[in-house]
Formats: sequence, structure tokens, C-alpha cells
Amino acid sequence: MNKGIQLPNEAPPLSPLFRRGVGGEASLHTGIVERIEHSRIFVRIVQQSACSGCHAKSVCSSADSKTMIIEIDDQSGQFAIDEEVLVCGQYSMGMYAVWLAFVLPLLLLVISAIAGTSLSGNEIIGGLAGLCVLIPYYAILYLMRDRLKRKFVFSLSKILQDI
Repeated sequence: MNKGIQLPNEAPPLSPLFRRGVGGEASLHTGIVERIEHSRIFVRIVQQSACSGCHAKSVCSSADSKTMIIEIDDQSGQFAIDEEVLVCGQYSMGMYAVWLAFVLPLLLLVISAIAGTSLSGNEIIGGLAGLCVLIPYYAILYLMRDRLKRKFVFSLSKILQDI
């Protein structure tokens, strides 16, 4: 018998740092509400590398952090500008994004470079063929951005303050 807390799938993510849902585990980030336009909330999150908490990060060239603005649809009207919030996204969305942004383009690049080299007998032409395949690929991704926005859905929750 499962004695854990079961949340309904329609429920917004709550303050606990782990939640199970239809798509599996959730990725949570804290962020600050930058601006609100109608039912869209723009949240700034700081994405840090795994080693950014290390005491030697000031002398290490691999430590980095990146600020991102996430656009989230929210009809509740319960969030305010400069409020600290919790942004929730499913890990499966992250894996899909990695697949679209890195894995599939790499496969296209390698396959077209090998095919171009085999057909022309020239490695330079094969390399150019590999690079040229990426242009329409990323153009198609750009044209499908509205459809992808519907697929990558994030949700917000308030951060409960200790009393």
C-alpha cells in the first residue's frame, strides 16, 4: 500500500521539491516574476551548472550560470511582479528539448557528412553538406516554435514563507 501523498494531475505544483505526475518527475526552479502581460507571466530563472556551488568556482573555467526568461500561461492572477515563485516543468520535457536541440542535429550532421563524402569523394563537400542540412533543420524548428510552446508547458506556484 502506498502511503505517500498522491496529488491529482490537475493540481498546480506545490512547495515540496519533488512531485509525481503523469509525465514522471518534475524539475523545479525558483525564479522572479519579471513582467505580466494579460495571462502570460515572464519569469527569470538563473540556471547554474552543477559545479557553481563549489568554493573553487572563481578560479575554474567550467563554472557558469545562465539567466533565462520562461513564458508561462496563467489565468489565476495570483502572481505579482518581483515575486519569487517556483517554476515546475517535467523532466521528460527537458529530455525532449535535448533531443531536438542536440541529438537529432548531431545525427543529421554526421549522416549527411558521411553521405556527402561518399557521394562526392571529397571531405570538404561532405562537411559542407553536413552543415547545410542544419540550416533547414533549425529553420523548421523556428517555424514550429508556436507548436513547441504548446508542448513545453510550465506551471507556477507560490513559495510558502515560514512564519
